[in-house]
Amino acid sequence: MSPSQALEPSDKCTFVLGGIRSGKSAYAERMMAAFLPPYLYLATAQIFDKELGARVAQHQDRRGAHWQTKEVPFELPQALRNADRPVLVDCLSMWLSNLVLDDRDIETASAALIAAIAAASVPIVVVSNEVGLGGISANALQRRFADSLGLLNQQVAGMSERVILVAAGLPLLLKG
Repeated sequence: MSPSQALEPSDKCTFVLGGIRSGKSAYAERMMAAFLPPYLYLATAQIFDKELGARVAQHQDRRGAHWQTKEVPFELPQALRNADRPVLVDCLSMWLSNLVLDDRDIETASAALIAAIAAASVPIVVVSNEVGLGGISANALQRRFADSLGLLNQQVAGMSERVILVAAGLPLLLKG
């Protein structure tokens, strides 16, 4: 399936899931070509080490001049409410990780995000990791994160017109 076949300009929300290094972000970026630029890239990562910094730089280098990037490690719902052009959110798993590590109220923040997506007046492509394919962790913090992300992913998938799983760089249409 090509990106143009996977996305219709009338889609309000498209959800792209995949594992780490699955190609989900690059695929989501290509999907944005269905819309007229400029695009808004809502980046949720906080850079705490060189390796993550290199990953972020790789993502930045891949995007062209048609992208405006806004860093929103915590303020994702507010940024979505203020968006005035097609949006790519990359990614929910980093945003949720920020919330968990900062000991924020996950349920309230997730509800605010779902409400912001529902109220959006622009098309949104949301990227997230699929963490539910592994075993249950012995670490309480990891279990809290995985459980919270699994529930959030289910909510976003439920309200999205299209849901695509990317594995080994290949998209699989799950919904839409």
